[in-house]
Amino acid sequence: MRVLVTGGAGFIGSNLVDRLLAEEHEVEVIDDLTSGSLANLSEARSLPGRRLKIHQLDVRSSALADVMARRPPEVVYHLAAQADVRVSVARPTFDADVNILGMLQVLEAARAAGTARVVFAASGGTLYGEPETIPVDESAPQVPLSPYGVSKKSACDYLAAYRHLYGLDYCALALANVYGPRQDPHGEAGVVAIFAGNMAAGRRCTIFGDGTQTRDFVYVDDVVDAFVRAGERGGGVLVNVGTGIETSVNALYSALASVSGVETEPRRLEGRPGELSRSALDPSKAAVALGWRAWTKLEDGLSSVMADVRQRR
Repeated sequence: MRVLVTGGAGFIGSNLVDRLLAEEHEVEVIDDLTSGSLANLSEARSLPGRRLKIHQLDVRSSALADVMARRPPEVVYHLAAQADVRVSVARPTFDADVNILGMLQVLEAARAAGTARVVFAASGGTLYGEPETIPVDESAPQVPLSPYGVSKKSACDYLAAYRHLYGLDYCALALANVYGPRQDPHGEAGVVAIFAGNMAAGRRCTIFGDGTQTRDFVYVDDVVDAFVRAGERGGGVLVNVGTGIETSVNALYSALASVSGVETEPRRLEGRPGELSRSALDPSKAAVALGWRAWTKLEDGLSSVMADVRQRR
């Protein structure tokens, strides 16, 4: 197929591009490179043939429609986003501009180009707010507690509306805490990338609060597999992409320290306001709708992360 990946130079997006190229699809990447990097696509760009084309472009640009009209994609994987919860709180209009109006630009361009389906990267960690039951499934109320979460919920609502009005199919993936090679340890990054970067550099890690807060850590290769499956299956649905397993920050630190050979105790600071105390996603619906499940054990994934971080250093 011919596919388009917005945010294709980012952490998840570049891993998805590698997989799509390996399956011999023609891939176009849209990325403004504010957080993504061409270095993430170095292997993809070195492949023979001309199955990859990269456009340095903001998804809010009207030029997006021109790009998609010239080479209409059958499937659009929409991963480009303002992904920092703290930025969304400080600059809610900017967050809405990128995540809501950017989504509308993608949908309008896809509709005009005759695209069959949009696969969207939603956020399971913010979409459900503080759920009453863990692991949370897709029937839980969507009560996001940050502008970022609200923008992701709004994007899902627009997807449903465009499917109803124009027949543009979609599948929205509510992602758990994705980790793996290429994740940037700077800025608003996953705790795995931050810990791994500090350990590789010999710096002491910091745990905010008592470390008993839990997250659902899912490996990037597993997440990419869900995206690829969603290109053909699971029409018109939101599905959780996670392991369903809660891992505390303390347990994560211990596991990563064991993998990296670090014996230093972490620094502990006061907990950050607004942080979720528990989070895990029930992936049962993904098994039915996509035939998907997470297969990478946490210890194996952490070993891959440390190997990648050390190689990059």
